[in-house]
Amino acid sequence: MASKRDYYEVLGLSKNATDADIKKAYRSLAKKFHPDINKEKGADVKFKEVQEAYEVLSDTQKRASYDQFGHAGMDQQGGFGGFQSGGFEDINDIFGSFFGGGFGSQQRRQAGPRKGEDRLMQLRVDFMDAIFGKTESISLDVEEQCSECMGSGAHSKSDVQVCPTCNGKGQVTTQQRTPFGVFQSSSVCPECQGTGKKILNKCNKCHGKGYERKRVTVDVKIPAGIHSGQQLRVPGKGERGSLGGPNGDLYLEILVSRHKYFQREGNNIYISVPISSLDATLGCKIDVPTVHGDVELTIPSGTQTGTQFRLKAKGVKELNTNNLGDQYVEVKIQVDEKLSREEKELYEKLRNIKGKDSIYDRFKKAFK
Repeated sequence: MASKRDYYEVLGLSKNATDADIKKAYRSLAKKFHPDINKEKGADVKFKEVQEAYEVLSDTQKRASYDQFGHAGMDQQGGFGGFQSGGFEDINDIFGSFFGGGFGSQQRRQAGPRKGEDRLMQLRVDFMDAIFGKTESISLDVEEQCSECMGSGAHSKSDVQVCPTCNGKGQVTTQQRTPFGVFQSSSVCPECQGTGKKILNKCNKCHGKGYERKRVTVDVKIPAGIHSGQQLRVPGKGERGSLGGPNGDLYLEILVSRHKYFQREGNNIYISVPISSLDATLGCKIDVPTVHGDVELTIPSGTQTGTQFRLKAKGVKELNTNNLGDQYVEVKIQVDEKLSREEKELYEKLRNIKGKDSIYDRFKKAFK
């Protein structure tokens, strides 16, 4: 079997990383390699590797054991000096008893219901939908409580009994006598897997698992003014919980599509509009597109290319408020590439009228 990578290396951290560092690295890598997001070959393996590393390093006792004994301390079948450890959390207690001369470790508390991991997905939203909001229906696969047995995994209530191996505790205790004393450890009951229950007849629908995989449609409300990178939370649509615990949550990272003409910066909208040199010289009125519809804009005579005009409150509504951003219109003067004979003659007459007082002539005079 191939050797496992160092857990700190998996998360890209040093051994003095804080709990916050570990959580931040896990969220980033889980998002990067989640099978629902990353379809590249091997991404699922890396995702499981990241989860395993986080499970150990985010737990104070497990991390201490790993720091002291490495992967050997994580092996439930391997122990110190041949001692069979019952679980990751037990190692500190075992060696605490050894060095302290104690007689045994305290029995671990019974594992209770545990909430499932959160799930991360990306949702692409149209540019205009991000501005005005909408309700988006998405379909996804989830594992939810079996509707037949309500999560018990049994055919009927009478088919659920107390586990005879652990007497309903979900844990079994083992002892081993060594030259240094008697060591005691606790581990998950191998018969009931920590549930403390034994099922005589399994549910016909979920076959004893207590949950079923199903395809569901979820309506997600996209709030007006949302930005790319912001997340929406969908409660209870994450990974399945354990031992009767609830599902985790689903987090949707929003990716807003680009628009062909509009650009968004914060709550402001930017657009460039072309006008002719004649319109820029003489001035004109134009209907400018905005996200709220066309708005008439007056272009004063003598307007230069690159001039920017502000349309107040024609931008994006600030998230969760009624404040509106602005729209900025940049004028781009374009010269006609093709002229009719009549147009060309008129331009020639205008140039003759200007004579030696053209814009370029005035520029050249500045150098004399």
